Amino acid sequence: MFLGDRLGHLAYSTLVHPGDTWAEMRESLETYAPAVKARVSPDDPYGLSLRISAASAATLTTDPLERKRLKAWLDEHDMYVYTVNAFPYGPFKGRVVMESVYEPDWATEDRVAYTCQVADILAEITPDSVDPSIQTAPLAFRPNVTSSEYVEGLTENLLRVVAHLIELERRTGRRVKLALEPEPFCFLETTEETVRYFQDHVYSTTGTARLARLAGLPASEVAGLVRRHLGVVFDICHQSVAFEDIGASLRLFYAAGIPIFKLQAAAALWVPEVTPEAVAALESFTDTIYLSQTTELRDGVLTRHLNLSDAIAAWRTDSSGQREWRTHFHLPVFLDDLGEFRTTRSGIEVALRVHAETPLSDHVEIETYTWDVLPAHLKTGDITDYVSRELEWLRHALLAPALPV
Repeated sequence: MFLGDRLGHLAYSTLVHPGDTWAEMRESLETYAPAVKARVSPDDPYGLSLRISAASAATLTTDPLERKRLKAWLDEHDMYVYTVNAFPYGPFKGRVVMESVYEPDWATEDRVAYTCQVADILAEITPDSVDPSIQTAPLAFRPNVTSSEYVEGLTENLLRVVAHLIELERRTGRRVKLALEPEPFCFLETTEETVRYFQDHVYSTTGTARLARLAGLPASEVAGLVRRHLGVVFDICHQSVAFEDIGASLRLFYAAGIPIFKLQAAAALWVPEVTPEAVAALESFTDTIYLSQTTELRDGVLTRHLNLSDAIAAWRTDSSGQREWRTHFHLPVFLDDLGEFRTTRSGIEVALRVHAETPLSDHVEIETYTWDVLPAHLKTGDITDYVSRELEWLRHALLAPALPV
């Protein structure tokens, strides 16, 4: 949905649906998208956030008739794609994912080729009225980055794709934007780390010279073009798990001149006070195929755990002291109070007020992809009910009068 020039486009991520292959993603689109459109945007064009896996990208790249079919289907149903999730390279549904979701990382040729394929597909299937964005991984899983040479390799490949995007716009007139998504336990995790990476590796003299070489353009030109094509996804859940002040983090990106190409509304699981009752209730969230990175605040000190089960195990070893947990488990944005614990929905509300005050991005998205692993008591209605309710809640929040932050 297009909410106007200040607020931009709004959609939910189709990462919530089966879509590991193009046949699966096409079936999900044809099954769910018309039903949701009928609920939330019956008379106006309906924007889509499309998951394109590496397998789907290969299919669409080699089959021009399938690309034409997709474009025709979108036009027929008054829909348009404005953003793609190209973060998970391989399978994401129905099997254990964990840290493999970051593989192959940005040190590999596979990640480069896949991202370039997605960019080329977007340039063909999206309307001229939008500058589509690609959501991608935060460079690498942090434990894998063991040297400065590894960082140099990540940056070289990232800038190779930026050079491809520059050439793609020159050749087709279509601007495609690439957005890195900071995430807990990754090389890009906190807002401060991400800003520092852009300043030290992308916007630096060395980074500018490297992009100039790759793009075959003067340094004076690529200094502006890199900001035209490379930015970030600000996932409110991820930065809430890091115990960041959401308003301050958004303003830090803005002050540093780093574009937020997608503002992602997602709520984390929040335990204001860890008690035996809360831990017992949390057990239903530990049996998941995804990582559940958990940050603990105890006596003013932050401790990071790779999974919620690790935090629970540490608490059982030593339960002394008052502590608070925030867990990377995307919960429905319309929820706030879950009994023994809560969600970080307040961070979404802060971000939306900042966005209303100073528009940060023309792409807004809800990314609650965990419907299939939510505890049964949180599932009310079917998946169409669920995503429609999220869209309606967020649209109302975006269009509500802005309040000071």
